[in-house]
Amino acid sequence: MASAQGFKPLPQSNAPSQQSSPAQRAPQQLRTPSNRKTIYDRNLNRTRTAELSRASFAYLFSEMVSYAQKRVTGIQDLERRLNEQGYPLGLRLIPLLLYREPARTSHRPNRILPLLQFIHGPLWRHLFGRTADAIEHSSTAEAEYMISDNEPLVNQYISVPKEMNQLNCAAYVAGIIEGVCDGCGLKAGVSAHNGGTDMWPGKTVFLIRFDEGVVEREGLLEGKK
Repeated sequence: MASAQGFKPLPQSNAPSQQSSPAQRAPQQLRTPSNRKTIYDRNLNRTRTAELSRASFAYLFSEMVSYAQKRVTGIQDLERRLNEQGYPLGLRLIPLLLYREPARTSHRPNRILPLLQFIHGPLWRHLFGRTADAIEHSSTAEAEYMISDNEPLVNQYISVPKEMNQLNCAAYVAGIIEGVCDGCGLKAGVSAHNGGTDMWPGKTVFLIRFDEGVVEREGLLEGKK
């Protein structure tokens, strides 16, 4: 609920008040807090840890998966719908996270490596309270990069039946990453893949494929150095 600070209470008298002419009305302006911070500078959750209840998240996300599962034709179709649900969130997170960055670093990433570092660091910390586990560049495809998460939070409370063992609900996070890339002007397609190992059975690899135009532009910028 928004604070009432900065708002002048209206008169509660039942007597009719005399209306002033437009020339007499002073323009009302919102006051800026003394610490120069606004609602965009802090989390809506004001608890000490500023974290959402995992039970609440698990319930909401399971309902999102159930909703996306309706009228799908297969696993790829379900992952596509989860991706589409996450995409708008990625577009909206870019201006919010950049606003919270210090002035000297609050620049929208316009190169591939700074963008991947932004996703690996500030974005992951905002969503999951920690950084991602790894960033890799494909050795066979110039346009492909991978971000790894050994224990994706979105998969911890989802039970996948055996006949759908290829399903990865982290496709929702892939949609968020894709929205961030497109919001920075570096168009890419992002997909989530199971990459489990003996140590990390739930590991997920997010494969980021940048468009050819993005890679060509990156090469031109590298040549100017």
